[in-house]
Amino acid sequence: MSRGAAASKPVGIEDVARAAAVSITTVSHSLSGRGQVAQSTRERVRRVAEDLGYVPNRFASALRGQRSQILGFVSDDIATTPFATRVVLGAQDAASERGQLLVVVNSNSDRATESKQISGLLTAQIDAVVYARMFHQGASVLPRELAGIPTALVDTTDEFGVIPSVAPDEEQIGRLATETLLAAGHTRIAHLTVSAAGRGSVGRLAGYTATMRAAGLEPRVFTGGDPGTSAAGREAFAAMLAAGADDVTAVFSFNDPMSMGIYQGAIRAGVSIPDDLSVISVDDFEPVAAALLPGLTTVSLPHYEMGRWGVRTALALLESTEPPDLPVETRMPGTLVTRQSVSRPRSRASMLP
Repeated sequence: MSRGAAASKPVGIEDVARAAAVSITTVSHSLSGRGQVAQSTRERVRRVAEDLGYVPNRFASALRGQRSQILGFVSDDIATTPFATRVVLGAQDAASERGQLLVVVNSNSDRATESKQISGLLTAQIDAVVYARMFHQGASVLPRELAGIPTALVDTTDEFGVIPSVAPDEEQIGRLATETLLAAGHTRIAHLTVSAAGRGSVGRLAGYTATMRAAGLEPRVFTGGDPGTSAAGREAFAAMLAAGADDVTAVFSFNDPMSMGIYQGAIRAGVSIPDDLSVISVDDFEPVAAALLPGLTTVSLPHYEMGRWGVRTALALLESTEPPDLPVETRMPGTLVTRQSVSRPRSRASMLP
């Protein structure tokens, strides 16, 4: 950030953290003389702060009792994302418990719209922001308008890795799904997933692979299209049969829509779920998981909990005279939701009739 850019808006502690490539807590400790920080790091942070013209906002701290009690919730795709309501509900509940008003804006993934919305929130003198993505994404380039505003990230990280963020623990989700099938007696377990790499697909694959190898078993992975849809599930199921993997007794599906396609492929092939093939999935998207026959056993993602975390963390950043000692990245586990799609394997050489 240049001095010219900083002149139009006060430089915040987040700006110093980004420029110095350290955490907000490290900046605070370096400038205050507190905490255990290497002398070289302390001096580098101080130089960066001086170059940026950063001055601790003591006046703002003195006026903390005069806050607006309004929080902003900035998202990219609330309208069409099936799990968005759970994230927003968690955020609203946490805000209500603290006597805060939560104002939700949705940019439909348009940066210009997002910039205008955030400017409007700032005009309303919001105290803090929850910046959320509705699918688990990698690092985001945060809008400049958020500089100096206490901000918590949901389902994404910032490009410099200094602002607190939360996301599902995708590896734990992959381990839990695979362990559930192992506990049911399955050893010939395949993972049916999407073709494109993403935080979810990579993490779930890693959890599955590690669990299989820890059990002395060889992972077997088959892919469909991207994103994870019922068509992708049908493609992955067909790829599994085409590869001669008809000895598989259980599959771990990337998500619930893919599982719907797996059910469809199984019906076409004359394969009975769960008698011939057990299926476990991820999402707990009830219009799919509860409606399928048999009901789909799946791992629920922590959407509600992440929304709550976002508000509570944003308020913690707001209310601390020094930045709280929070982990930069928090990972939340998934929870098993048991229905009827997993049973013990039958003694037969092939799932096919």
